[in-house]
Amino acid sequence: MANMSLKKNEMPVQNPEVRNTNFDEVALGYTEEQAIDEAKRCLHCKNKPCVSGCPVKINIPDFIAQVADGNFEQAYKIITESSSLPAICGRVCPQENQCEAKCVRGIKGEPVAIGRLERFVADWHNSQPEVPVEKPVSNGHKVAVIGSGPSGLACASDLAKKGYDVTIFEALHVAGGVLSYGIPEFRLPKSIVQKEIDGLKDLGVKIETNTVIGKTVSVDELIEEYGFESIFIGSGAGLPRFMNIKGENLNGVYSANEFLTRINLMKAYKTGSVTPVQAGRKAVIVGGGNVAMDAARCAKRLGAEVYVVYRRTENELPARAEEVEHAKEEGIIFKFLTNPVEIKADEKGWVKSIVCQEQKLSEPDASGRARPVPVPDAFFEIETDSVIMAIGTSPNPLIKSTTAGLDTQKWGGIIADENGLTSKQGVYAGGDAVTGAATVILAMGAGKTSANAIDEYIKSNS
Repeated sequence: MANMSLKKNEMPVQNPEVRNTNFDEVALGYTEEQAIDEAKRCLHCKNKPCVSGCPVKINIPDFIAQVADGNFEQAYKIITESSSLPAICGRVCPQENQCEAKCVRGIKGEPVAIGRLERFVADWHNSQPEVPVEKPVSNGHKVAVIGSGPSGLACASDLAKKGYDVTIFEALHVAGGVLSYGIPEFRLPKSIVQKEIDGLKDLGVKIETNTVIGKTVSVDELIEEYGFESIFIGSGAGLPRFMNIKGENLNGVYSANEFLTRINLMKAYKTGSVTPVQAGRKAVIVGGGNVAMDAARCAKRLGAEVYVVYRRTENELPARAEEVEHAKEEGIIFKFLTNPVEIKADEKGWVKSIVCQEQKLSEPDASGRARPVPVPDAFFEIETDSVIMAIGTSPNPLIKSTTAGLDTQKWGGIIADENGLTSKQGVYAGGDAVTGAATVILAMGAGKTSANAIDEYIKSNS
């Protein structure tokens, strides 16, 4: 029988007063009963509007129908026909702006909880006894993938399934890209990321860590000396941006990239860590995106009183509504219409306070959002021990500067066409390296698109 409830099944979560002191996953996942009940809310629309909102075009009604019937493994098979990382996407994708935004049930109530169901199916599959993966038959062609983030993993997975000899080159000592260094354990357990990476290795994909393309080896050398017939650049956007205000070079000022990398990849929050990180008694996070929420919630777990300062109102916050809600539940304080203008130091050169100026909204800017403008003489200070800048990132210029004939945008993004083809023959790119910071699922979609284009390119030149 169909479930015509106007509300989604609630996601079980840790109590806020408990979870803000640990790094365990906040959302606990649906039970089988909850998943089946939620799946029965789907109307199985003939024109499948939800699919049009999915960047990798998962057959959403079909997988949900299998969940409703209790056929969880069949649901997993349907999802993985289109998605390489369902356990990850079910946790971190902004479904509310994508597939769920198109759900017909959302017109008069809440949409079907597509993301939660995807997560449930993937977790159920991963809890079952492992079945050995059969390696595809080799087609004798070699492809290099630069970066092991979501675009690189998706591209490598699709190419490996087509029989390509794929090698991923990763700059850091652990694979996973932003999935490993950027997203905290309480949102995305690293065991899940590792399981997806192990699945790639089972397909025959090789991963070379500690390899900085442009330093260790160049793109041109990969082609000319190592014999790779095509290359996919999925190196992400890991170069942090700053405001260029007075005091940004003080002790206690972090980029969100550094702060999160030290916590997520190096476990700096643990007693005895070789790279400890401190948020102090009070921490101020500058920015309003998902990265800002991640940094704020990590600082809270380190014991700080945490403020998020954002120059627009709550209505313009780019972070996922769920992440903002969780942050508020955990005791994080939001200061809207607030823009930092200076960071002050104590006598030892450490952060003492941050000076902010009140803002008001004016006409929309190029992004379509209301433009914040300063309120004259409306300044105030927030005492703080640390300031974390989470105002965006850009692609690292290293690959561009060491690769002949690779065109980029003025802001650093690699120029690529709709198939990911760059200005350099046989070299493709996708994800944040092309678009700037975006979402995991959009990066995956770009990786899959380039995998198909690389396959056609190599076939046509063989």
